[in-house]
Amino acid sequence: MPEATYAGVPRSKIPWYPIIDYDKCDKCDRCSGEEIECVKFCAHGVFKAVEEQGKRKPIVIKPDACVVFCTSCGKACPTDAITFPPKKEVRDVIVKLREEG
Repeated sequence: MPEATYAGVPRSKIPWYPIIDYDKCDKCDRCSGEEIECVKFCAHGVFKAVEEQGKRKPIVIKPDACVVFCTSCGKACPTDAITFPPKKEVRDVIVKLREEG
C-alpha cells in the first residue's frame, strides 16, 4: 500500500498531530459515558484509552493518521487539554519538503 501524502508530501514527514496536556486532562472523569471524548470523537483512530493507575488515560497512538490541520478533537475536549503544533511551522515544513522534491 503506498504511503499517504498531503500536498505531495509523505504524511509521515509532516509534524501534525494532537498533543495532550495531562495537567489539564481529567480523563473525562466529568463525562458520564464509558469512553474518553477524544478517543470516541476521532474517526481516524489517532487516540487510544489505556489504563494507568486504575484510571483510563488517552494517548496518541497513530499521529500519522491525524488529518493535517484538523483540530476538531481539540474542540471536542471538555478541558481544552488538546493542542497542536503551530500551523505556520507545519506549513513551512510542508513547503520546504515540496521544494526538496
